[in-house]
Amino acid sequence: MYPAEVEHVLCRYDGVAEAAVTGTADPRWGQRVHAVIVPGPGKRPDAAELIAFCREHLARYKCPRSVEFRDSLPKTGIGKIDKRLLARTAAAHG
Repeated sequence: MYPAEVEHVLCRYDGVAEAAVTGTADPRWGQRVHAVIVPGPGKRPDAAELIAFCREHLARYKCPRSVEFRDSLPKTGIGKIDKRLLARTAAAHG
């Protein structure tokens, strides 16, 4: 999985303030790409449109299979996205 590349593409979509990508369990492939999105103020991007946007800019296997919307992303003490916590909570989502 290439999270930084996928996150960069997602953040280019109008209405996305922040994006983080993690893997969730997939019975066939082992893992699948899961995106967690923080919408911009007054925005609500559509999950299907976000996935379609990614397909225009990324190889199909890098595109999210699921999208979750949150008000904020978990951060570490130094302000980075807490990917471990995100992966644990995303696993419950997907």
